[in-house]
Amino acid sequence: MLRAAAVCSSTFAGDRVLKHNTYFDGRVQSIGFERNGMRATVGVIAPGEYHFSTGAAERMTVTTGLLRAKLPNGEWQTFPAGTYFEVPANSGFDVQAVDGTAAYLCEFLGA
Repeated sequence: MLRAAAVCSSTFAGDRVLKHNTYFDGRVQSIGFERNGMRATVGVIAPGEYHFSTGAAERMTVTTGLLRAKLPNGEWQTFPAGTYFEVPANSGFDVQAVDGTAAYLCEFLGA
């Protein structure tokens, strides 16, 4: 299992900032943004198993593909497109993209 190590860059578009995040040698990538005071990222996960640590609580919505996630103190669960899971602040989770690349929306709750 791989653990996250980010490489980030920012692009300015008017008064908004888009932040490109690259993890696991490019196998997980996302674009971070803020809207209406809420932080979020949209991204893609290549097949494989990865571990992410959380600072803020997160809601991960699968937008395409299929993700399996092992939440803190839990068992592996499957999340198809259109479903979501939430992860507590200051914890972590394992995630797998199943049968191909998956895409997601990550909303930072209360951040």
